[in-house]
Amino acid sequence: MTQRDRQRIAAGLAERLSYAEIARRLDRPTSTISREIARNGGPGGYRPEQAHRATERRARRGTPVPPPAAGPPDGMPEDAVVEMTVRMGLPKMMARVLIDLLLSEDGRRTAAELTRRLKVSPASVSVAVGYLIQQGIVRRERDPQRRRDIYVVDDDTWYHSVATSCRQSLEAAAAAKEAAEKCGLDTPVGRRLAGGGAFLERISLDTMESADRWRDLLS
Repeated sequence: MTQRDRQRIAAGLAERLSYAEIARRLDRPTSTISREIARNGGPGGYRPEQAHRATERRARRGTPVPPPAAGPPDGMPEDAVVEMTVRMGLPKMMARVLIDLLLSEDGRRTAAELTRRLKVSPASVSVAVGYLIQQGIVRRERDPQRRRDIYVVDDDTWYHSVATSCRQSLEAAAAAKEAAEKCGLDTPVGRRLAGGGAFLERISLDTMESADRWRDLLS
């Protein structure tokens, strides 16, 4: 990254632009911008000249910049990120796989790489990625030359995850409303089911509308 690029990052931060907007202006991935800012003082302390000198010092020492896979931004321990994800409702093995993918340079790992990095069995990785694919969080690509699967997270991961969750909630809403009809809308059970179904339906539709409206933030 050039000194001019870093000056443009600083200008974008001063304008309170999102990382995604700064990345678009520089024609670079959002992840590159977030890493650059995180390792050089964060959004409140980023200084382009200092960031450029720090990069030059690392180059003179021959010390490479730590890759994203070495840990999450801002020095937060990877275990802490996993635990935070677990508290949000994701099973621990699935959380470990997801965090490892998110912290990789290009958001891509093979099953063998995940097995080696996480020190778990291939069966555990298979179950975890199967769950994440089902939830729309991870997608599978095929490498025809090496005849192996590659698991990928990208900028649209969050959107597809929300869309999958909304679809599942809409299915539950439809089932609740159907059950309410069968029980009778004039009965306590029927009214309870009908209210729950209407609530889930409205929340899911509102969430999906919001996800569509803000999807550009991911690019």
